[in-house]
Amino acid sequence: MSRISEKMWKKALTSILEELEKHQYRKMLEALERIPKGLKTERSKEEMPKTIIEHYGINESISAVNEAIDEIPRRDSAVQDLLQPFVEKLRKKDETRNKGFKKKAVARDSESSDEERNAAADQPNSCKPDKERKNQSWRKNIHDLRTSGDLGQKALAGKVVQKSGLRTYETKEKVKRFFFYLAVADETACIKVMVYGEELYQKITEKESYLFTGVIMEEDLMKVTKKSRVSKTSTVEVPEELELEALMIIYRQSPVRSITEAKMFDKTLVSVEGTIQEIGSVAHISLKTKRRKKEKQDFRLKDDTGYIRISLWGNDIKQLSGKSEGDLVRVTNVRTNHYYDTVSLNSTDFTRIFQVHSAAVKNVRILIIGITKANKKETHLEAEFNSQVQAFVVASHLLAKAFGVRLEGDFEERLLQKMPLSADAEVQGSEIVKISAA
Repeated sequence: MSRISEKMWKKALTSILEELEKHQYRKMLEALERIPKGLKTERSKEEMPKTIIEHYGINESISAVNEAIDEIPRRDSAVQDLLQPFVEKLRKKDETRNKGFKKKAVARDSESSDEERNAAADQPNSCKPDKERKNQSWRKNIHDLRTSGDLGQKALAGKVVQKSGLRTYETKEKVKRFFFYLAVADETACIKVMVYGEELYQKITEKESYLFTGVIMEEDLMKVTKKSRVSKTSTVEVPEELELEALMIIYRQSPVRSITEAKMFDKTLVSVEGTIQEIGSVAHISLKTKRRKKEKQDFRLKDDTGYIRISLWGNDIKQLSGKSEGDLVRVTNVRTNHYYDTVSLNSTDFTRIFQVHSAAVKNVRILIIGITKANKKETHLEAEFNSQVQAFVVASHLLAKAFGVRLEGDFEERLLQKMPLSADAEVQGSEIVKISAA
């Protein structure tokens, strides 16, 4: 992958700034927090591209400008046609760097026995395309489409791994139009798809497979227009590593850094990867600037260089759904925050948590000695395990069945009367997936 030309990026950035109106330009500079306030007022608009690159570097300045432009927002072609070629080059560059990341996840899986690996190889619809799909002359796979740049009269069959929210842009006539993005994958590769119009937004759902015909290719972006056709098709099997890659197509990522490296920055967007160590409960925080409260949930992430606390705010808390302690995850686009000697990470509108490897399931014996919270859905426990007190969560109906306790009424009080409770359990991270009285 060739380096991004500073000269070309500076020229494009100059043109982008010229397209911005005064209030948009001011809003963009406010988003570029790494540039001192004095320079923002002292430097002219013509000098600002050089200033931005000096404070962010080429790669990070592209990400920062892209984020700022999205917040303004300026999603029209006058700006995006100048900006997106550099965003795509940066994405390809990051993909090359991230190969090592995917290899790490694959290496963990390789610890399974030879029997397991051989069994997986014999599975139908595995990472290799099956013979039926291979011989479908009407079909072109994503790898070949990206190589040739033209679908022709053939169809592309792929699985929608992820769908963005509905977005808007303005035509030259100032008419508001809708579009959205898809991350589509098959057995060979994945691709970013831009779908024009809102008609297909409800029709296309994640995890389903579709046929695409009559599409337009622009470099590595596939466009679905009114002239295109989209129809459901039989399941397209996608290798696990390609699903992970597809999940990262739609939402751009700030540079992936080790936790130690991330701590060196302040008020900067970074991405980190590591193992979830501890997940806290949801708290309601009073905001100083607004007379209301906002939900917040913290969790701790650990890698080979150290650990850090990550705070998720509002709807970002949903990102932890289905995650548990022991899971290997990548957390993208979180902002560093320094408070005296402590460094933490805060979620942003662009934060995403990708699960790379689930925690192993272990069969253990525990002694339940405390209850943190209990309701009809789930119970948070304190239990003795390996001579230490650890926190666990379990579905309340499993716990009630294991110890013959009625779920109705004062469920928590009935459990307390029976404690301590010895149990055999299947544990995945901090979640008890199966439990029986010992």
